[in-house]
Amino acid sequence: MRRRLAALAAALPLLLAGSSASAAPSPTDPIGDILVSILSGAPIGTPDFIVKATLYHAGAKGVGALDSLGCQVVAMRTVAVDATRIPRRTVLFIKETVGLPLPNGGVHDGYWYASDTGGAIKGDKIDLYTGRGATSMAPMRSLNLSQLSVSKVGEFKGCPPGR
Repeated sequence: MRRRLAALAAALPLLLAGSSASAAPSPTDPIGDILVSILSGAPIGTPDFIVKATLYHAGAKGVGALDSLGCQVVAMRTVAVDATRIPRRTVLFIKETVGLPLPNGGVHDGYWYASDTGGAIKGDKIDLYTGRGATSMAPMRSLNLSQLSVSKVGEFKGCPPGR
């Protein structure tokens, strides 16, 4: 299914470019909206949550190497949530993160794994793990962290996919 979605995502810009070549850039993300709709079954443009995000990293002061499930945290994949709002083991799609650079040189597909919690994470707030050191947060600084579109797109068993 992910291969079909990737093919669709690759083809859509070409299809959309012909119809809007002279139009001004849109503040919305039609590809992300279509992907979220396909994955979640929700109507286009309706995320499950609009959340405020903060960033965290492993550093001298402390994030441990394990999340609240006892799994290793994974840079640009692990997200801490309020488990009463978003259950742990939920796969999330955050459309604003699609295309961000990953530590391994790849490009983010927008999928995050709710495998961590935190005392300050309450309600519609999430905490995105960026990696080792404060410099790992740099790719995320361009995002409007006060309003991220989050959709629940599945569940995972065991530990989330790693590196």
